[in-house]
Amino acid sequence: MRTKSTKKNKINVVTLGCSKNVYDSEVLMGQLKANDKVVVHEDDNDDGNIVVINTCGFIGDAKEESINTILHFVNKKEKGEVDKVFVTGCLSERYKPDLEREIKNVDQYFGTHDLPNLLKALEADYKHELVGERLLTTPKHYAYMKIAEGCDRPCSFCAIPLMRGGNISTPIENLIIEAEKLAKKGVKEIILIAQDLTYYGLDIYKKRALAKLLKELVKVEGIEWIRLHYAFPTGFPLDVLEVMKNEPKVCNYLDIPLQHINTELLKSMKRGTTSKKTRKLLDEFRKQVPNMAVRTTLIVGYPGETEEQYEELKQFVIDSRFERMGCFAYSHEENTSAFELEDDIPEEVKQKRVADLMEVQAQISFELNQEKVDKIFKCIFDRKEGDFFIGRTEFDSPDVDNDVMVDATKHYIQLGQFINIKITEASDFDLFGEPAK
Repeated sequence: MRTKSTKKNKINVVTLGCSKNVYDSEVLMGQLKANDKVVVHEDDNDDGNIVVINTCGFIGDAKEESINTILHFVNKKEKGEVDKVFVTGCLSERYKPDLEREIKNVDQYFGTHDLPNLLKALEADYKHELVGERLLTTPKHYAYMKIAEGCDRPCSFCAIPLMRGGNISTPIENLIIEAEKLAKKGVKEIILIAQDLTYYGLDIYKKRALAKLLKELVKVEGIEWIRLHYAFPTGFPLDVLEVMKNEPKVCNYLDIPLQHINTELLKSMKRGTTSKKTRKLLDEFRKQVPNMAVRTTLIVGYPGETEEQYEELKQFVIDSRFERMGCFAYSHEENTSAFELEDDIPEEVKQKRVADLMEVQAQISFELNQEKVDKIFKCIFDRKEGDFFIGRTEFDSPDVDNDVMVDATKHYIQLGQFINIKITEASDFDLFGEPAK
């Protein structure tokens, strides 16, 4: 029989998955701190006798990582190294009955909208007055800001609406309060996130209001960069481009997952667009904001994807020359409409297409990066690793895009500060530079 640990109550929050989960964990930690609880985030020594795992349930690999993490802490519980294990987030929302049946030694499972109940289990009260209050887990100079929860899109391959529910926009006034609080803490860059940024406002204002939100956010003192993540191509509000072009604080950067370019597959995916409309939208981006960095995400191996359709996608990547691109193999997800289709592309073919497409993108990225050599860019620096200070231009988002690397044995750079960097060398996904004289 295991013995109870002798540790003083400390809550270790472990976050898996996307930036939206990071945000949710930060809100949870802010609530716990307001309740005078001792809370840490992903403590290196697993130094917490109470563990809360915020899971991801998006695709196969993410689900496997979440389950392995739960099993890791359940094992520690059985050894007496932790006292309680709680599980929350998307995996728990989607598979709660299965998890309760298969992994019994978790104290309690919670879904994505169960924060008050989770806090109660942690002997804390949900404080409604904490608008915009959270405990940041990112470097103190940037923060994610979730402007809406859930999604109303019917994409055939996506389980997000099953786990997050329909779209609920946060009112502009609440987001301004949150941005002002972040700025007072020293945040200089806010990264707007939602499952679909471009849908923002339709539910509460009866019209798309992303441009209006941006016009209000740029007024917040202390915020210097505002970055847009996860736009949707169908119904994209073109007035956002006008704001991006005219407001220096709005980064010339857009993350817009396109998923595919073949019209037949786009129809099966229920994306509400066509190849022609997608290409026209990209042309509009380049026309309105010529120096915009476009990041996209693509899916290969969707049911029925022929070699010809894949080649069409590959040629689209070659022609579009995206500044940033990610690619995923299709994951067959229960209770999505695509699950009714036969998952007929062999896994080795999917992985070959992923590798092939990323090789094409690596060459494009290398060529685009070479064009930056000898030019000067305003950069913000996030961290120091080994002999390098590592930062980003306005065209790069944390963790997913290019790094700007400065030799720390030759130069000193204060983290969290903007500095002009002259690029001296470039590779596929890294830029090397030195402070501009």
